[in-house]
Amino acid sequence: MPKRLPKRPLAERVDEVVQAMLVSKQPRPEAVVRRDLAALTAIARELRYLPREEFRATLGSDLQRRASMSMKEGTVSSAAVVPAKTAQFRRENFPNIAPYFLVENAAKFIDFVTAAFSGTERIRVPRPDGSIMHAEVAIGNSVIELGDANEQYPQRFMTTHLYVPDADATYANALAAGATPVYAPTDDHPSGDRWGEAKDPFGNTWYIATRKSRVPGPEGFLTVQPYLHLRDAHNMIPFIEAALGAQATGLHKSPDGRVLHATIEIAGATFEIDEAQGEPQQSYLHVYVPDTDGLYAQAVAAGAKGVHAPYTAPYGDRAAGIVDPFGNTWFLATNLAAEGR
Repeated sequence: MPKRLPKRPLAERVDEVVQAMLVSKQPRPEAVVRRDLAALTAIARELRYLPREEFRATLGSDLQRRASMSMKEGTVSSAAVVPAKTAQFRRENFPNIAPYFLVENAAKFIDFVTAAFSGTERIRVPRPDGSIMHAEVAIGNSVIELGDANEQYPQRFMTTHLYVPDADATYANALAAGATPVYAPTDDHPSGDRWGEAKDPFGNTWYIATRKSRVPGPEGFLTVQPYLHLRDAHNMIPFIEAALGAQATGLHKSPDGRVLHATIEIAGATFEIDEAQGEPQQSYLHVYVPDTDGLYAQAVAAGAKGVHAPYTAPYGDRAAGIVDPFGNTWFLATNLAAEGR
Protein backbone atom coordinates (compact mmCIF):
# COMPACT_ATOMS: atom_id res chain seq x y z
CA MET A 1 0.00 0.00 0.00
CA PRO A 2 1.57 3.36 -1.00
CA LYS A 3 2.59 5.69 1.81
CA ARG A 4 0.19 8.62 2.30
CA LEU A 5 1.77 12.06 1.93
CA PRO A 6 1.29 14.51 4.83
CA LYS A 7 -1.43 17.12 4.36
CA ARG A 8 0.03 20.49 3.34
CA PRO A 9 -0.95 23.68 5.17
CA LEU A 10 -3.95 25.55 3.75
CA ALA A 11 -1.93 28.73 3.23
CA GLU A 12 0.56 26.80 1.06
CA ARG A 13 -2.24 25.37 -1.06
CA VAL A 14 -3.84 28.83 -1.40
CA ASP A 15 -0.51 30.19 -2.63
CA GLU A 16 -0.28 27.42 -5.23
CA VAL A 17 -3.74 28.27 -6.56
CA VAL A 18 -3.00 32.02 -6.65
CA GLN A 19 0.34 31.57 -8.40
CA ALA A 20 -1.16 29.27 -11.03
CA MET A 21 -3.93 31.76 -11.76
CA LEU A 22 -1.61 34.78 -11.92
CA VAL A 23 0.82 33.04 -14.27
CA SER A 24 -1.67 31.38 -16.62
CA LYS A 25 -4.57 33.82 -16.22
CA GLN A 26 -6.75 30.69 -16.07
CA PRO A 27 -8.60 29.37 -13.03
CA ARG A 28 -7.80 25.91 -11.84
CA PRO A 29 -10.50 23.37 -12.77
CA GLU A 30 -13.04 23.02 -9.99
CA ALA A 31 -12.34 19.28 -9.92
CA VAL A 32 -8.82 19.83 -8.57
CA VAL A 33 -9.72 22.55 -6.05
CA ARG A 34 -10.55 21.21 -2.61
CA ARG A 35 -13.81 22.29 -1.08
CA ASP A 36 -12.01 24.29 1.63
CA LEU A 37 -10.25 26.32 -1.10
CA ALA A 38 -13.30 27.00 -3.23
CA ALA A 39 -14.32 30.29 -1.59
CA LEU A 40 -10.79 31.70 -1.71
CA THR A 41 -10.35 30.54 -5.31
CA ALA A 42 -13.52 32.43 -6.22
CA ILE A 43 -12.01 35.63 -4.82
CA ALA A 44 -8.79 35.15 -6.76
CA ARG A 45 -10.70 34.34 -9.97
CA GLU A 46 -12.57 37.65 -9.77
CA LEU A 47 -9.38 39.62 -9.18
CA ARG A 48 -6.88 37.84 -11.44
CA TYR A 49 -7.23 40.28 -14.37
CA LEU A 50 -6.40 43.39 -12.38
CA PRO A 51 -3.47 45.02 -14.16
CA ARG A 52 -1.57 46.51 -11.24
CA GLU A 53 1.56 44.51 -10.42
CA GLU A 54 1.61 45.96 -6.91
CA PHE A 55 -1.81 44.46 -6.25
CA ARG A 56 -0.88 41.05 -7.67
CA ALA A 57 2.18 40.98 -5.45
CA THR A 58 0.06 41.36 -2.34
CA LEU A 59 -2.87 39.15 -3.38
CA GLY A 60 -1.28 35.90 -2.24
CA SER A 61 -0.30 37.17 1.20
CA ASP A 62 -3.69 38.80 1.69
CA LEU A 63 -5.53 35.58 0.92
CA GLN A 64 -3.16 33.62 3.13
CA ARG A 65 -4.02 35.88 6.06
CA ARG A 66 -7.71 35.30 5.39
CA ALA A 67 -7.12 31.56 5.17
CA SER A 68 -5.35 31.56 8.54
CA MET A 69 -8.19 33.49 10.17
CA SER A 70 -10.82 31.24 8.60
CA MET A 71 -9.10 28.07 9.83
CA LYS A 72 -9.08 29.46 13.36
CA GLU A 73 -12.80 30.17 13.09
CA GLY A 74 -13.50 26.77 11.52
CA THR A 75 -14.80 28.18 8.23
CA VAL A 76 -13.63 29.81 5.01
CA SER A 77 -15.39 33.03 4.07
CA SER A 78 -15.40 34.73 0.66
CA ALA A 79 -16.24 38.13 2.16
CA ALA A 80 -13.73 40.85 1.31
CA VAL A 81 -13.03 41.90 4.87
CA VAL A 82 -9.98 43.32 6.58
CA PRO A 83 -8.35 40.82 8.96
CA ALA A 84 -9.21 41.57 12.57
CA LYS A 85 -6.21 42.72 14.58
CA THR A 86 -5.49 44.27 17.89
CA ALA A 87 -6.75 47.82 18.29
CA GLN A 88 -3.19 48.90 19.19
CA PHE A 89 -2.22 49.94 15.68
CA ARG A 90 -2.19 53.72 16.19
CA ARG A 91 0.49 55.92 17.61
CA GLU A 92 -0.28 56.97 21.15
CA ASN A 93 -2.56 60.01 21.41
CA PHE A 94 -3.60 59.79 17.76
CA PRO A 95 -7.27 58.73 17.92
CA ASN A 96 -8.76 60.50 14.92
CA ILE A 97 -8.43 60.76 11.16
CA ALA A 98 -6.09 63.73 10.96
CA PRO A 99 -6.58 66.43 8.34
CA TYR A 100 -3.14 67.15 6.90
CA PHE A 101 -2.79 70.86 6.15
CA LEU A 102 -0.16 71.85 3.60
CA VAL A 103 -0.04 75.63 3.59
CA GLU A 104 2.14 78.58 2.74
CA ASN A 105 3.97 79.58 5.94
CA ALA A 106 3.23 76.62 8.18
CA ALA A 107 4.85 78.33 11.18
CA LYS A 108 2.19 81.04 11.14
CA PHE A 109 -0.50 78.41 10.68
CA ILE A 110 0.69 76.76 13.91
CA ASP A 111 0.42 80.13 15.64
CA PHE A 112 -3.14 80.47 14.38
CA VAL A 113 -4.45 77.03 15.41
CA THR A 114 -2.82 77.18 18.84
CA ALA A 115 -4.38 80.58 19.53
CA ALA A 116 -7.75 79.99 17.87
CA PHE A 117 -8.47 76.48 19.12
CA SER A 118 -6.33 76.20 22.27
CA GLY A 119 -4.06 73.83 20.40
CA THR A 120 -0.84 72.38 21.76
CA GLU A 121 2.13 71.94 19.42
CA ARG A 122 3.50 68.40 19.79
CA ILE A 123 6.01 67.92 16.96
CA ARG A 124 7.86 70.25 14.60
CA VAL A 125 10.36 68.88 12.06
CA PRO A 126 12.15 71.67 10.14
CA ARG A 127 13.87 71.47 6.78
CA PRO A 128 17.39 72.87 6.33
CA ASP A 129 15.91 76.02 4.77
CA GLY A 130 13.80 76.68 7.86
CA SER A 131 10.46 75.59 6.36
CA ILE A 132 8.43 72.93 8.17
CA MET A 133 8.52 69.40 6.81
CA HIS A 134 6.04 68.05 9.35
CA ALA A 135 4.29 69.24 12.50
CA GLU A 136 1.47 68.10 14.75
CA VAL A 137 -0.89 70.11 16.93
CA ALA A 138 -3.25 68.56 19.46
CA ILE A 139 -6.73 70.11 19.58
CA GLY A 140 -8.95 68.77 22.33
CA ASN A 141 -8.69 64.98 22.27
CA SER A 142 -7.58 64.91 18.62
CA VAL A 143 -4.70 65.95 16.39
CA ILE A 144 -4.09 67.79 13.12
CA GLU A 145 -0.95 67.53 11.00
CA LEU A 146 0.63 70.15 8.82
CA GLY A 147 3.64 71.28 6.86
CA ASP A 148 4.76 73.77 4.24
CA ALA A 149 3.24 73.10 0.83
CA ASN A 150 5.60 72.01 -1.93
CA GLU A 151 5.57 71.07 -5.59
CA GLN A 152 4.68 67.43 -4.91
CA TYR A 153 1.97 68.28 -2.37
CA PRO A 154 0.55 71.75 -3.11
CA GLN A 155 -1.72 73.69 -0.80
CA ARG A 156 -5.37 72.66 -0.63
CA PHE A 157 -8.17 74.58 1.06
CA MET A 158 -9.81 72.12 3.42
CA THR A 159 -12.81 71.98 5.73
CA THR A 160 -12.62 70.72 9.31
CA HIS A 161 -15.39 70.24 11.85
CA LEU A 162 -14.49 70.97 15.48
CA TYR A 163 -16.65 69.71 18.34
CA VAL A 164 -15.85 71.85 21.37
CA PRO A 165 -17.39 72.41 24.81
CA ASP A 166 -18.27 76.05 24.06
CA ALA A 167 -18.78 76.93 20.38
CA ASP A 168 -19.27 80.63 21.13
CA ALA A 169 -16.01 80.97 23.03
CA THR A 170 -14.02 79.03 20.43
CA TYR A 171 -15.58 81.03 17.61
CA ALA A 172 -14.60 84.28 19.37
CA ASN A 173 -11.05 82.99 19.86
CA ALA A 174 -10.81 82.11 16.17
CA LEU A 175 -11.83 85.61 15.13
CA ALA A 176 -9.38 87.14 17.58
CA ALA A 177 -6.62 84.98 16.07
CA GLY A 178 -7.36 86.32 12.59
CA ALA A 179 -10.19 84.17 11.21
CA THR A 180 -12.89 85.73 9.02
CA PRO A 181 -16.47 85.24 10.26
CA VAL A 182 -18.95 83.40 8.06
CA TYR A 183 -21.72 83.10 10.65
CA ALA A 184 -21.75 83.02 14.43
CA PRO A 185 -22.86 79.89 16.29
CA THR A 186 -26.63 79.41 16.50
CA ASP A 187 -29.00 76.62 17.53
CA ASP A 188 -30.70 76.70 14.12
CA HIS A 189 -28.50 74.14 12.40
CA PRO A 190 -30.39 71.06 11.06
CA SER A 191 -28.15 68.78 13.13
CA GLY A 192 -29.52 70.28 16.33
CA ASP A 193 -26.00 71.29 17.39
CA ARG A 194 -24.93 74.84 18.20
CA TRP A 195 -22.92 75.55 15.06
CA GLY A 196 -20.91 78.40 13.54
CA GLU A 197 -18.46 78.81 10.67
CA ALA A 198 -15.24 80.76 10.16
CA LYS A 199 -12.48 80.85 7.55
CA ASP A 200 -8.85 81.03 8.61
CA PRO A 201 -6.24 83.38 7.06
CA PHE A 202 -4.93 80.46 4.96
CA GLY A 203 -8.23 79.77 3.19
CA ASN A 204 -9.41 76.77 5.24
CA THR A 205 -12.96 76.50 6.56
CA TRP A 206 -13.74 75.57 10.16
CA TYR A 207 -17.15 74.45 11.39
CA ILE A 208 -17.23 75.11 15.13
CA ALA A 209 -19.94 73.24 17.02
CA THR A 210 -21.09 72.10 20.42
CA ARG A 211 -22.92 68.79 20.36
CA LYS A 212 -26.49 68.78 21.54
CA SER A 213 -27.97 66.05 19.38
CA ARG A 214 -26.25 63.03 20.98
CA VAL A 215 -25.04 61.84 24.36
CA PRO A 216 -21.26 61.32 24.35
CA GLY A 217 -19.71 57.98 25.22
CA PRO A 218 -17.22 57.39 28.05
CA GLU A 219 -14.42 59.09 26.10
CA GLY A 220 -16.56 61.92 24.73
CA PHE A 221 -16.62 63.00 21.08
CA LEU A 222 -13.58 63.29 18.88
CA THR A 223 -12.80 66.99 18.63
CA VAL A 224 -11.47 67.02 15.06
CA GLN A 225 -13.51 65.66 12.15
CA PRO A 226 -12.34 66.16 8.55
CA TYR A 227 -15.31 67.30 6.45
CA LEU A 228 -15.35 66.50 2.71
CA HIS A 229 -17.63 68.38 0.32
CA LEU A 230 -17.87 66.03 -2.66
CA ARG A 231 -19.47 65.88 -6.07
CA ASP A 232 -21.75 62.79 -6.18
CA ALA A 233 -21.05 62.24 -2.50
CA HIS A 234 -23.31 59.17 -2.42
CA ASN A 235 -20.62 57.32 -4.40
CA MET A 236 -18.06 57.87 -1.66
CA ILE A 237 -19.88 55.53 0.72
CA PRO A 238 -19.67 52.30 -1.31
CA PHE A 239 -16.13 53.18 -2.38
CA ILE A 240 -14.78 53.80 1.12
CA GLU A 241 -16.57 50.72 2.46
CA ALA A 242 -14.92 48.53 -0.18
CA ALA A 243 -11.56 50.28 -0.09
CA LEU A 244 -10.89 50.78 3.62
CA GLY A 245 -13.51 48.68 5.38
CA ALA A 246 -15.40 51.80 6.44
CA GLN A 247 -18.92 52.02 7.82
CA ALA A 248 -21.45 54.84 7.42
CA THR A 249 -22.62 55.47 10.98
CA GLY A 250 -24.98 58.32 10.10
CA LEU A 251 -26.53 59.06 6.72
CA HIS A 252 -29.12 61.70 5.82
CA LYS A 253 -30.30 62.13 2.24
CA SER A 254 -32.57 64.56 0.46
CA PRO A 255 -35.70 63.23 -1.29
CA ASP A 256 -33.76 63.21 -4.57
CA GLY A 257 -30.94 61.11 -3.08
CA ARG A 258 -28.29 63.78 -2.39
CA VAL A 259 -26.19 63.24 0.72
CA LEU A 260 -27.02 66.02 3.17
CA HIS A 261 -24.66 64.61 5.78
CA ALA A 262 -22.93 61.34 6.59
CA THR A 263 -20.46 60.30 9.27
CA ILE A 264 -18.11 57.55 8.14
CA GLU A 265 -16.00 55.42 10.46
CA ILE A 266 -12.65 53.86 9.59
CA ALA A 267 -11.10 51.66 12.28
CA GLY A 268 -12.78 53.62 15.06
CA ALA A 269 -12.00 57.10 13.70
CA THR A 270 -14.47 59.22 11.75
CA PHE A 271 -14.85 61.84 9.04
CA GLU A 272 -17.88 63.57 7.56
CA ILE A 273 -19.14 64.14 4.01
CA ASP A 274 -21.92 65.85 2.12
CA GLU A 275 -22.80 66.91 -1.42
CA ALA A 276 -20.79 69.95 -2.47
CA GLN A 277 -22.92 73.06 -2.99
CA GLY A 278 -20.18 74.77 -5.00
CA GLU A 279 -16.82 73.50 -6.17
CA PRO A 280 -15.92 70.17 -4.53
CA GLN A 281 -12.89 70.15 -2.25
CA GLN A 282 -9.94 67.80 -2.15
CA SER A 283 -8.18 67.04 1.11
CA TYR A 284 -5.11 65.38 2.58
CA LEU A 285 -5.98 62.84 5.27
CA HIS A 286 -3.89 60.64 7.57
CA VAL A 287 -5.52 57.55 9.05
CA TYR A 288 -4.16 54.69 11.14
CA VAL A 289 -5.46 51.28 10.11
CA PRO A 290 -4.89 47.73 11.38
CA ASP A 291 -3.18 46.51 8.19
CA THR A 292 -1.65 49.02 5.77
CA ASP A 293 -0.53 46.38 3.27
CA GLY A 294 -3.89 44.64 3.11
CA LEU A 295 -5.91 47.85 2.91
CA TYR A 296 -3.62 49.37 0.28
CA ALA A 297 -4.26 46.35 -1.96
CA GLN A 298 -7.96 46.45 -1.14
CA ALA A 299 -8.19 50.18 -1.94
CA VAL A 300 -6.43 49.80 -5.29
CA ALA A 301 -8.79 46.96 -6.17
CA ALA A 302 -11.74 49.22 -5.28
CA GLY A 303 -10.61 51.96 -7.66
CA ALA A 304 -8.07 54.06 -5.75
CA LYS A 305 -4.84 55.16 -7.39
CA GLY A 306 -1.65 54.09 -5.66
CA VAL A 307 0.61 57.03 -4.78
CA HIS A 308 3.25 54.96 -3.03
CA ALA A 309 3.17 51.28 -2.12
CA PRO A 310 3.53 50.20 1.52
CA TYR A 311 6.96 50.68 3.04
CA THR A 312 8.43 50.82 6.53
CA ALA A 313 9.08 54.46 7.40
CA PRO A 314 12.04 55.43 9.60
CA TYR A 315 9.66 56.75 12.28
CA GLY A 316 8.18 53.29 12.85
CA ASP A 317 5.04 53.24 10.71
CA ARG A 318 4.13 50.91 7.89
CA ALA A 319 2.96 53.62 5.50
CA ALA A 320 1.33 53.92 2.08
CA GLY A 321 -0.51 56.53 0.01
CA ILE A 322 -3.57 56.43 -2.22
CA VAL A 323 -5.78 58.90 -4.05
CA ASP A 324 -9.50 58.17 -3.99
CA PRO A 325 -11.78 58.68 -7.04
CA PHE A 326 -12.73 62.12 -5.66
CA GLY A 327 -9.12 63.37 -5.64
CA ASN A 328 -8.51 63.15 -1.88
CA THR A 329 -5.09 61.90 -0.82
CA TRP A 330 -5.07 59.32 1.99
CA PHE A 331 -1.91 58.57 3.94
CA LEU A 332 -2.43 55.09 5.44
CA ALA A 333 -0.35 53.93 8.39
CA THR A 334 0.02 51.09 10.87
CA ASN A 335 2.26 51.81 13.83
CA LEU A 336 4.61 48.85 14.07
CA ALA A 337 5.73 49.62 17.62
CA ALA A 338 2.13 49.59 18.82
CA GLU A 339 1.61 46.32 16.97
CA GLY A 340 4.58 44.81 18.83
CA ARG A 341 6.54 44.06 15.67
